Amino acid sequence: MATEADPSDPSGRSVAILLSAYNGAPFLPAQLESLLAQTHRSWRLYWRDDGSTDATRALLRDFAAGPAAGRVVELPSPAGRLGATRSFLELLALAPPADAIAFADQDDVWLPDKLARGLAALAHAPAETPTLYCARQTLVGPTLARIGLSFPIRRPPGFPAALTQNIATGCTAVLNPAAVRLIAASRPPPITLHDWWSYLVVAAAGGRILADPEPAVLYRQHAGNLVGARGAWLPRALGALRRGPRPFMMVFRAHLAALAATPELLSPEAAASLARIAAALESPPWRRFPTLALAGLHRQTRLETLLFRLWFLLG
Repeated sequence: MATEADPSDPSGRSVAILLSAYNGAPFLPAQLESLLAQTHRSWRLYWRDDGSTDATRALLRDFAAGPAAGRVVELPSPAGRLGATRSFLELLALAPPADAIAFADQDDVWLPDKLARGLAALAHAPAETPTLYCARQTLVGPTLARIGLSFPIRRPPGFPAALTQNIATGCTAVLNPAAVRLIAASRPPPITLHDWWSYLVVAAAGGRILADPEPAVLYRQHAGNLVGARGAWLPRALGALRRGPRPFMMVFRAHLAALAATPELLSPEAAASLARIAAALESPPWRRFPTLALAGLHRQTRLETLLFRLWFLLG
């Protein structure tokens, strides 16, 4: 079944919203209400439950039978716990064709124009170019009390910067069909996150990353977040120093290996950068210094880049 366009929507562009749910009952109703409030009406929600033990499944089925009748589909997929990354990528592989795909978390609230803005941004990219739209977030507490804004994107996103840091928060991401096909053809490592992997694959293919400086969602921060927003720079820096380079470099190396395993998905520039970085990591630390001068191999701030360079040399 294809994702149908709403005949009352003049744009005629359909969006498949992908929701992986797991014990989301406390916050899920507000997210579902925010889908109904979207100014872009041509959407269909595709979901799977990842082994919930609360009322999550019942809430989604009630939503499908009530206010969103005809617009909600539970996709057949392996039962039980897959984890967020595998669950979302399973949905991406199973969802019918649409003009765009949007990831949705169960605990956020979308601003009414979120889909409309994402689609408007994607419309400026050629259809054959893999393109990922993402946006800033308004950070809120468990009761939606405002905390502040997520960090702005200070440096252009792309590759190889995508290896060092994820800037594409999944709850804001909207993908065009070329990006969806690309990600579906990739082979993510077990320890990645679906949004970071999507950003990496699109960037490494020479696709476009469109970062919206305005917030698109209320990003709820609570004790059950799988991944929350980044906090202030000093606590984050101290936490990273305490953890040391090993956790970061495990993910870094896993991403390198997974991307290198599908060279047909890479742009020539990305393939060359990957080879250079991989070769450097097989060398002693003092021989890695020249690779740090590779264009784009940085994080969003100078302090974060300094810490990345330290981990790259030590890990």
